[in-house]
This record gives sequence, structure tokens and C-alpha cells, in this order.
Amino acid sequence: MAITSIITSALTSKAKEMTAEAIRNGQESSALYYLTSHLADAESKDQIAGITVETVSRIMDCKAACLCADDQGKPERTFIQQKSESEQIRRCVPDPDEIQHRIENLRTDFDAGEEFYDWPIYGSESVLGVLRIPKERAEVLTDQQKKLLHSMIESTAMAMDRLRVIKERIRSREEATQKRYRGNLLRAISHDLRTPLAGIMGTSEMIMDMTDKSDARYALADGIYKDADWLHALVENILSLTRLQDGRLTLHKEQEPVEEVIGAAVAAMEKRAPEREIAVHIPDEILMVPMDARLIGQVLTNLLDNAVKHTQPEEEISVTASKDSEQKMAVFTVADRGTGISAQDLPNIFQMFYTTKGKGPDAKRGIGLGLAICESIVTAHGGTIRAQNQENGKGAVFTFTLPLEENTDDQTQ
Repeated sequence: MAITSIITSALTSKAKEMTAEAIRNGQESSALYYLTSHLADAESKDQIAGITVETVSRIMDCKAACLCADDQGKPERTFIQQKSESEQIRRCVPDPDEIQHRIENLRTDFDAGEEFYDWPIYGSESVLGVLRIPKERAEVLTDQQKKLLHSMIESTAMAMDRLRVIKERIRSREEATQKRYRGNLLRAISHDLRTPLAGIMGTSEMIMDMTDKSDARYALADGIYKDADWLHALVENILSLTRLQDGRLTLHKEQEPVEEVIGAAVAAMEKRAPEREIAVHIPDEILMVPMDARLIGQVLTNLLDNAVKHTQPEEEISVTASKDSEQKMAVFTVADRGTGISAQDLPNIFQMFYTTKGKGPDAKRGIGLGLAICESIVTAHGGTIRAQNQENGKGAVFTFTLPLEENTDDQTQ
């Protein structure tokens, strides 16, 4: 009888323990299901925080709180805390930077503070927030409760990450739409400007041909021609920009003699600025490079135009081409003895719509497209481009490279 009683008592205790564990597991599963199902409908980070705080407070029998972080992982200045079963309040954070510092240097699962134990909510890219459990409750959490808490934190992190991805997708879609509208507008304006500009340039050339150079009207016609020519170059750059942005830049590569491509670019600059002399240095042997001659000519023209803008008439401008047999690259260099590039401008000079901070007389004539287009064209050819200042004096040097061997994968960009 005694043995039977002992066995029966042990089995009963075991059954009660299993029943209690089953009830706990059921409650935990129910809590996680409740949390995840409600988080799926949340439309903001504050809603996610509120749902998490309410669920954790009910399951852990405490007044939990949640401190959200911004897109850079910096804690916000207020956090949500459960005040009662049906009410939540917002409290101010005395020092968000201190909390961020503690979380970033955390070596355990949580940070033990004076009022709260803080569990970080880690996203795929950064810290999304902090789940805060009051100190007196956190100190007595069982291992089972901590495990459940981690599961709820993971569900919260997934919901916040999902919201971040949705926002980024919406932002990217809006930016793409704006870019498309902007490109369409620029393309329409540029096409409409082409015809009248060609007429202005042709008429001004006729007036110059029919007028003596000593006549004051010649200078007026010459000024009209130069300004119209500058506008025409700007229109071509804008059209190239829209093609690059639309991914419609098609390379028609052929083996081209470097001498002819440079010669065409220099001739175009001589027409725009006949008073300027441009020194050309090319190898004695014929250097053939696979390239789209029209686009590389535009690169050289943009670089030469940039050099003319930032140098005085008496200052030297040069174009150099050479062959780097070791790297199997053709190297092009456009150098001047002008004002050079400031340290502030140098890192940003190839960014679209970035203009230098200089106060030169021609600074107002640039809108920051020429160098950005140069970089895009050279990159599409599989080359590189960089800018630097002269090592032995004032002036700027732009160097770009083109592969000597054609890559068939680069035909269309």
C-alpha cells in the first residue's frame, strides 16, 4: 500500500506538472499568436510598440515599455509605457545618447538600469528599439519567461523590419516616379530648344560672315553665337543625362585612332574659344582603342570646356594620350594651369548637379552635369576617371582610362 501510494503520488505530481506546463505552453503560444496577428495589421512603428507593450505587460504582469529608434538607430526622445490595462502613456527620455551608448556596448542580453532592464530590438540593419521591463519584475523572470520574452522581441523586430522595408520600397517608387517625370520634362525642353538654338547659331554665323571684324555688330553677333553654342552644349548634356538615367545609353564601340578623337574634340573647342591654344601630346605610333568615338569625344569636350572656364586665356591647357601596356589601358589626361580644385569640392566633383564653390567669372555658367556625364560614359566603357590638382603648381588634372581590349559585355549599358 505504501509503495502504491508513493508511486501514485509521484505520477499525480508528474501529471500536474505536465498539465501546468501544457497550460503555460498554451498561454505562451496564445500570446505569441495574439502578438504576431496584431502586429501584421500595424501601420506605424508607434502602433507596433503599443501592441508589443500591451501584450508583454499582460503576459509578464508588469508595466512594460518600448522605446523606438529612428532610421539611424538613435533612440527617440519619448517612449510608450503601459499605465493600466487599457491605458498607455508617453514618457520623456532624459538622455537618449546614454541609452544608445549602453546598447551599442552591450555584452549581455539586456542592460540593467535603475528603473528598467532594457532588451534591444535588433533589426536586419540596425537597432530598431528597446523593450523595457521594470526592474523589480525583470529581476524575478524565470528562464521560461525570458525565452518567451525573446520570442516576442523577435516578432516585434520582424514587424518593425517589415515596416521599414515597405517604407523604403514606397520611397524608392516615389523617387523613381519623380526621376522619370524630371527626365521627361528635361527631354521635352531640350528637344524644343535644339531647333531655335541651331537657327540662332546659324544666323549669328551669317551675320559675322557679312560683317567686318572692326564693326561693333560683329562683336555682338560673336557673343550671340558663343552663348547659343554654350546653350547647345548644355542641351546635349541634358539629353545625355536623360539617356543615362533611363538606361538607354548604347555604346557603339569600334577601334578608333586616338589622334582623330582628340583632334575632333580640340577642333570643337577651337570653334567655341578660338583665342585659346590647346597643347596636344599623343604617341608617335598609332594608338587604336575600342570606344564609342562620339561619346568619348563628348567626354574630352566637357573636360576641355571645364578647363577653359577655369583658366585665363594666357594659361596652358593640354591633352595627353598614352598607352599603359602593363594595365592594358589607354590613358587620357586633360590638364590646366587654372584655379585648381578646392579640398571641399574634390570629393564631390563628379556628383550630378554639384557645382564648385569658387567665385570665378564663369562659375555661374555651370549646372553640374558635365563631369557627372563624363564619369558615366567612362564607366560604361569599363574605364575609370579621377580628378586631382597639379603636383608642381596650380591647376587641375583630369585623368580617365579606357581598356585596350574590348569587352563584349559592355556593348550596351
